[in-house]
Amino acid sequence: MTFDPETATFLIAGPVRIHPRVLRAMSTPSLNHRGDYFHGLVAEIRQLLPILFGPAGRTVILSGSGTAGLEAMYAGLVPKEGRTLVLTNGNFGERTDEIVRRYSTNVTTLTAPWGQHIPIDAARAELDKGDVHAVCVVHNETSVGLANDLSQLAPAVRKSGALFLVDGISALAGIPVPVSDWGIDAVVAGSQKGLAAPAGLSLVHLSERAMKALHPGTFYLDLASHLKSLDKNDTPWTPAVPLFLALREALLVLQEESLEGRLARTHRLATASRDAVKALGLELFPDPRYASDTVTAVRNPDGLDDAKLRKALEREYNVLVQGGQGALAGKIFRIGHMGIADWPDLLVTFAALERILGKAGRLPRPGAALSAIVAQMP
Repeated sequence: MTFDPETATFLIAGPVRIHPRVLRAMSTPSLNHRGDYFHGLVAEIRQLLPILFGPAGRTVILSGSGTAGLEAMYAGLVPKEGRTLVLTNGNFGERTDEIVRRYSTNVTTLTAPWGQHIPIDAARAELDKGDVHAVCVVHNETSVGLANDLSQLAPAVRKSGALFLVDGISALAGIPVPVSDWGIDAVVAGSQKGLAAPAGLSLVHLSERAMKALHPGTFYLDLASHLKSLDKNDTPWTPAVPLFLALREALLVLQEESLEGRLARTHRLATASRDAVKALGLELFPDPRYASDTVTAVRNPDGLDDAKLRKALEREYNVLVQGGQGALAGKIFRIGHMGIADWPDLLVTFAALERILGKAGRLPRPGAALSAIVAQMP
């Protein structure tokens, strides 16, 4: 079978499958991005964004992928003077460290092995020293399928007075992110993850404290410039207009489902995926206590590398899941179940996995994975 994007079961860790309503929204004829229609579009998006971030603070919409949002946040908020603390336990944590070091020469990085939780006790000890001005962390590390429990870190950050800067790209609209309760000063979302919009926009949500702390960083991604334009429902530079149209529709879809409904569905899908993995006799890669609700990372079984497993899913069953990154390439595969992913997607994917493992003589009990999924269905 040849891969067919029109009919594929699409469960990578992002970009995710897009609702037909969102796809249609992008087909609107060209708009004047300095005209009333676009300004009204931005105003409507602004009215919808509190569904995602809560009522406090303001959100900048950037034409650029999640990494652009991260660079904007770190360039504008990593202190020129004073120490910055970076916590990392995966590929995207390492990316954070790399970006932050472009804007500060006084960085302390605390690492945990990929698949293990960030080192909370070590972070508290650094914060107790009193000279940390910003803390940078990835909430949901899709590279290893792990969600860091920021509720353990937040009180210490608040007590220290440091700015709390969070990569929430694969967390928002996928797992709970209580921005105000945790005292998060800036958090980045990506359009292509839990929101189920196309890739190419990033959202940077800022607290009042963060807005006061902004300083010039990059030119195109200068958050202060974007905030000034936002007062007029505008953007300082030419925006990706079709993606703004798609974002509005994706937010309307989310509003109809409710954030609570999407989080609950994503959690049920994640629980079912983990149960199905266990039923197949396979092993999660991360510490199971912190397994992500948006992506399940699974160790490849011995003797079945990507060519025999993940590529077989694509070639023989038109099912897409994602491989590992960096040092984990060829060692794990990742099943994304965020955005508008739903039960039929899981059933097709795990039926295909059962078939592949069965052909290889590696299937413990035929039908066990599907039964585990059905047991979790509402």
